[in-house]
Amino acid sequence: MMGRLAVAILMLSLASCSQQEGLTYQLYRSSAEGERMSLVSEEEPSQEEALSWSIFPDTSYQEIRGFGGAFTESSAHLWTRLNPSLQEELIQAYFSDSGAAYNMARTHINSCDFSLGSYDYLEGPDTSLSSFSLEPDREDIIPMIKAAQGVRSDIQIIASPWTAPPFMKDNQDWFGGRLKPEFYSLWAQYFVKYHQAMQEEGIDIWGYTVENEPLGNDANWESMHYTPEEMAEFIKGHMGPQFDSAGIDAAILTYDQNRGEELEEWAEVLLTDTALLPYIYGTAVHWYTSTYDWFPKSLNHTHTLAPQKGIIQTEACVDAEVPHWNDDAWYWKKEATDWGYDWAKPESKYLHPKYVPVFRYARDIIGSMNSWVEAWVDWNMLLDPQGGPNHVKNWCVAPVLADTTTQELYYTPLYDVMRHFSTFIPRGSVRVGHSELPEEMMALTVKRPDNSLIVVLLNTGVESSSLKVDVYDKNLTLEVPPASIQTLIVN
Repeated sequence: MMGRLAVAILMLSLASCSQQEGLTYQLYRSSAEGERMSLVSEEEPSQEEALSWSIFPDTSYQEIRGFGGAFTESSAHLWTRLNPSLQEELIQAYFSDSGAAYNMARTHINSCDFSLGSYDYLEGPDTSLSSFSLEPDREDIIPMIKAAQGVRSDIQIIASPWTAPPFMKDNQDWFGGRLKPEFYSLWAQYFVKYHQAMQEEGIDIWGYTVENEPLGNDANWESMHYTPEEMAEFIKGHMGPQFDSAGIDAAILTYDQNRGEELEEWAEVLLTDTALLPYIYGTAVHWYTSTYDWFPKSLNHTHTLAPQKGIIQTEACVDAEVPHWNDDAWYWKKEATDWGYDWAKPESKYLHPKYVPVFRYARDIIGSMNSWVEAWVDWNMLLDPQGGPNHVKNWCVAPVLADTTTQELYYTPLYDVMRHFSTFIPRGSVRVGHSELPEEMMALTVKRPDNSLIVVLLNTGVESSSLKVDVYDKNLTLEVPPASIQTLIVN
């Protein structure tokens, strides 16, 4: 696999430009036909049959913060069991400019489902927090983060707890339950301890979500429930003031669960609380409510309630699946299922049909960013061929898979999908407008800080099309193959 990755990286670094009608451009394509970030240099689309489509560079929306994945214990554990050469390859593949150029990341405070077991950073029920130590993360998560920082220094990391230590909860358990009100202050101090301990390791945490999935997960793994009112009280009465007192300038994100009606309900409470707003950066969301719908209504409503606050996608993955190893074609087939179908109410099961993994990723990134999401963070960066390790057997798929026995890495087509966005859209880019496309096509259009334009174009249809792109009173015509994703760079 190293050979194919090396060729792809070299191609990106040495790619030449094409010209049409005075526009200089580059075009990269991945498709169900086997193309993987291939440079498209010479094509002659049919001008007569081309569909006219316009980009509006002067119509600006949100600034893009970035793209990334998660440093889970599972991912980091596997990474430490790769040989040094493969460790370096993976870090370069995700974080270098010639790789995916990730500039966002997420990690967990205490354990999560993608840990080897349940743990926290204390020795027993220590209400003084004097025993607080990051020791459980020193063998894997911390070294992997430091390796990534060695390649890219501007990674913005979001840290999320799945649960407080059980002694702080009403059910005295890792799974389920609520934080006892008498421990709100101590739990806020725990965040402060974590932030300061990570700083001592040379790791600055950019932001925090208060709780991963506060609506719970039926107590199947680490979790802790909040109502929106409880979360608001915890932030404005404890976490926010304690961050201020400790001099911690970190973003606080609310919610951190799925889009849809629940997001709107939480946003109505949290984003209209004038005492809370000064403490929060915005809202975190996940994608698991549907395998095809990104819920633009709920995202747009969240933005409208507080336009000055951000929306960040903090987790997404292909779940309920054991990964398909060295099988690129599967990731382009409509065969994937999700856990959501199992837990959805009968009237909501229509939201969870089988889906094409590549399409789901690309549709969600394009759709959510066209609905005010400013950053899109994937879940595990690395998993094994079983979809773990995972101490509750919640198997999932990651963009890169590792067989530590044979010392092999498999870069799935999901890695390519992420690169179509992350490699070409740096922090500080701004989403710009465009005209409508046929139903089977979607596009994200952004202007980079250097004023070049990026178009990420998805075609989920079964027919090839020609597209005449109008921009700056000039145009170029592109071939749009079926089942393809393309990134166009226009200078």
